[in-house]
Amino acid sequence: MNRSLKIALMCGLAATVASCGTVKKVIPFVNKDDGPKAVATQGERISILEFEQQLTPSPALSGRDFFIPGPQSVAQWAQPGGNAENDMGHVIAAPEFAIAWKRNVGADSDRMRQVMAPPVAADGRIYVLDGEAQVLAVDAGTGAIVWKQNLAGDERDGGGRLLRVIPTGGGKTGGGFGGGVAFADGKVFVSSGYRSVTALNAATGEVVWKHSTDLPIHGAPTISGGRLYVVDVDNQLIALDTATGNQTWTYRGITEPARIMRASSPAISGDTVIAPFSSGQVVALRASNGQPVWEEVLSRTSRTNALSELRDIAGRPVISRGTVYAVSQSGIMQALDMVTGNAKWELPIGGVNAPLPVGDVVYVVSKTGELTVVNRESGQIYWTRDLNEGRTRTEGGWFFGMGKRTVRPTWSGPVLASNRLILVNSEGQMLAFDPKTGAQTASINLGAPAYIAPAAYNGALYVMTDDARLISIR
Repeated sequence: MNRSLKIALMCGLAATVASCGTVKKVIPFVNKDDGPKAVATQGERISILEFEQQLTPSPALSGRDFFIPGPQSVAQWAQPGGNAENDMGHVIAAPEFAIAWKRNVGADSDRMRQVMAPPVAADGRIYVLDGEAQVLAVDAGTGAIVWKQNLAGDERDGGGRLLRVIPTGGGKTGGGFGGGVAFADGKVFVSSGYRSVTALNAATGEVVWKHSTDLPIHGAPTISGGRLYVVDVDNQLIALDTATGNQTWTYRGITEPARIMRASSPAISGDTVIAPFSSGQVVALRASNGQPVWEEVLSRTSRTNALSELRDIAGRPVISRGTVYAVSQSGIMQALDMVTGNAKWELPIGGVNAPLPVGDVVYVVSKTGELTVVNRESGQIYWTRDLNEGRTRTEGGWFFGMGKRTVRPTWSGPVLASNRLILVNSEGQMLAFDPKTGAQTASINLGAPAYIAPAAYNGALYVMTDDARLISIR
């Protein structure tokens, strides 16, 4: 390297480092008396993500207790959120908080596929969907596999003739990953990234009917009143007859191609369907005909980072006591009147998990890992807990520390089970917290990351890990 090039490179390095106010420490031959001394301000660095999620407990609620009802037994967890309202409250499950069994149930997550479907449970079995659209029925007590049904691949008619080859690539031209399961009337209903919704005989796994869709479906279906409701990747809500698979109506939300790698499901109460979309829309529709009743958009007007541009509602909305609770990725949590859509209160919380209303409060976990307890009537905050305290670490770093990144666990849940608030995280942990104080009380090593909240059934918790293992917690 010639002398001129060396000088040019060194000058570029000096200019770069000088902009940080540290040139004299890094390049010792710079004259200390040359020119003004640029010194970086000594202050506290504040994370933009944390800043926009700051929440303050209400002084009026300081030291005040709140009511939580006692746990109730769960005879079935038939929907992705437990029931059609996604509102299971306080359940009896896993009082010993110990692993009963683990079972490998198929294809795990990798670069081309994702394990995304919450498990459902009924009639002594757990129904799961792996990363390649294979459905399994698992004995809830022993973990033995009862039957399997692979729904990926070619579409054929009743006589076995090939109708079309279903693409398996990503985006709107394929997207074989994703989907989910639900149970009703002796059938297991399966939505799939392979552009289909299928009804299976819950006892045998045989196909009862299959409905082809134009686009992949990444979220699980919700069942109510003889209809199945599911949202495709283009924000189209589809209603199907559960007996025949025939389409009864559709509703199209605002198209929003940018979304996160989680998918939501509608909530239903009576004749009202609450549909979440990746555009940030929450739309109430008539279950009988699909007519819209009201619409609210959960999106911040001022955005401070690229992630806040994603308005996806990835956590399931919850209907409880005539109120809809919903959280968007972009930083809005709202309590909405189910009849009118009017907001009762709003908080600057961004998240990808379903809120948990129970008793006097609503529990919610933000995308930065803050567990917050909110008064369900006023929206005032009792307390918050940073779940990532002591779990945040720095990785990478090269060339004077550049390239470093902060790594925080991501959390899924919560579920309130046998007086414990249960969450799982991307570090492969299941943790229990005191629902009144937020203090950690117990933990279990799952052995693999978990991105799906547990389901409760017959006194146990069931969690699906990212390596496609179904784990029973007793």
